[in-house]
Amino acid sequence: MTYKEKLKAIRTIMAESGIDAYIIPSSDPHISEYVPERYKSIQFLSGFTGSAGTLVITADFAGLWTDFRYFEQATSQLEGSGFDLVKLKIQHTPKNIQWLDANLLTGAKIAFDFKVVSVLLGEEILSSLSAKGITFENIDLLEQVWPNRPALPDNEIILLPESVCGHSFTDKLADLRLELNKQKADVHLISSLDDLAWLFNMRGSDVNYNPVVLCHALISATQVVLYVDENKLNRANRALLSEREVKLKPYDGIYTDIAELEDCSILIDDKRSNFMLFNLITESVRVVRSTNPVVFLKSIKNATEIENIRRAMVADGVALTRFFKWLEENVGKAEITELSAAAKLQYFREMDPGFAGLSFATIAGYAAHAALPHYTANEETDVALQAKGLFLLDSGGHYHYGTTDVTRTVPLGTTTDEEKRDYTLVLSAFIFGAAAKFPQGTKGYQIDGIVRQQLWQQGINYGHGTGHGVGYYLNVHEGPQNIGPANVPIAVDLCMVTSIEPGIYRPGKHGVRTENLVLTTTAETTEFGSFLQFESLTLAYIDTSIIISDLLLPQQLYWLNNYNEMVYQKLKAKLTDEEARWLAVKCKAI
Repeated sequence: MTYKEKLKAIRTIMAESGIDAYIIPSSDPHISEYVPERYKSIQFLSGFTGSAGTLVITADFAGLWTDFRYFEQATSQLEGSGFDLVKLKIQHTPKNIQWLDANLLTGAKIAFDFKVVSVLLGEEILSSLSAKGITFENIDLLEQVWPNRPALPDNEIILLPESVCGHSFTDKLADLRLELNKQKADVHLISSLDDLAWLFNMRGSDVNYNPVVLCHALISATQVVLYVDENKLNRANRALLSEREVKLKPYDGIYTDIAELEDCSILIDDKRSNFMLFNLITESVRVVRSTNPVVFLKSIKNATEIENIRRAMVADGVALTRFFKWLEENVGKAEITELSAAAKLQYFREMDPGFAGLSFATIAGYAAHAALPHYTANEETDVALQAKGLFLLDSGGHYHYGTTDVTRTVPLGTTTDEEKRDYTLVLSAFIFGAAAKFPQGTKGYQIDGIVRQQLWQQGINYGHGTGHGVGYYLNVHEGPQNIGPANVPIAVDLCMVTSIEPGIYRPGKHGVRTENLVLTTTAETTEFGSFLQFESLTLAYIDTSIIISDLLLPQQLYWLNNYNEMVYQKLKAKLTDEEARWLAVKCKAI
């Protein structure tokens, strides 16, 4: 079926069922950012492949709500689909609910699949619209129009040894139970996949780019129940979980068991648990609503994790060095496209025996494509790189001992004055973030202001966050901390790994972004309190050939030269003599 035919089929079912509006978020029963094939509902219905968006369908309107990162992508992908783009000014805001309130008649019926909506969002939908006498139905209409809908994955589960994780499952469980006791909760529901993977020292491949396993867990002071397809576990791992007193139950068994809980208290993370599970809890159960404690526990990397992450950065830095050397020596001489460049970088990463896959789809954007912050090339959009202009490469890898995420923008030849200026301004903003010193307790939005100030002075801004947490051989986007304009009350604390990635995007021309991962470390303690700073973890040279030096302060040039020298010193022993000589030139002080 075409996208218009699929939309028509949904509307036919809606009409037959008396449904006036149907809501489809980009999510799954675990409220994931990236979802398994079965839950790529927005892509199936509309063709939009971005990771964030919401479809709303009524009898006479069908719209996709998404943010700045995807405006141009959505405009292109929605063409001819029957869906209109509705632009969000602020990321992750449910403006579609306000639209429904303004456009639906009193007494209308709204439907959505309660399994793919968070508790928080489900309650907001109901509380915002119930006043108009609107009723709600829990239904997955996709089941009726999606022939051969992908089944849930059945990939093998890996249990990591303590030597890789630093802390055993038993230690992590004890820490979690202490937190549950503090919050006076008898039982804790965990559905967020990266939290479960961290807690159980478990990894899988059920979701592209995320080494996670589809499962849920109920944890009490005396029992741990893991709801998972047991066939994913080999005999040895089943025995190991049994030794740890983990009881295995079928994946969907969580819905039965949570409905049977009585006379107890349960901790629910309303941002990371689905609305269906929440609605099954009986009145005899007291609900404690709080962030899943694992979110905070896993954000503080232990000594083993930090040591291994540094190893991953060396492996990734070697791959990036080899790639950029290859690119410089071949662009303009052999045909290189965005797709073939991304494939070549993956090839270099795969040379390391610890490589476990990409941490997200590589963003390889040449010229105007780099102005799309989340651009991903495909066969229709792929273009050849030329020996001129700017090439933006945002990529990352999972290693069995860490996860990477790095962006570099490099000149491929002649560049314009505007490209040079934008490149330098982004670098200036980036260095102010990477070199920041700040009091302990500083929040991400405060650091965001430090970074953006350099661009604001030039009347420039960008529409995405400045940074996000990164997991340990886990999801490349991880909370609870971030660096962005939203007033998130979470400190960027010691031993957290976070990205710093400002950018400038000029539609139709070029885009520039520079990104490192940084580790929060101790700076000093003075009479005014304890101060923190960032250690740059990423090991990838920053190109200096098009920098306008007058736009950088002396201390910024000092930081840049020191950083490039560190990259060279940490990578040279892993490179061939020829590669090391090439990198030495790239890292030469300016």
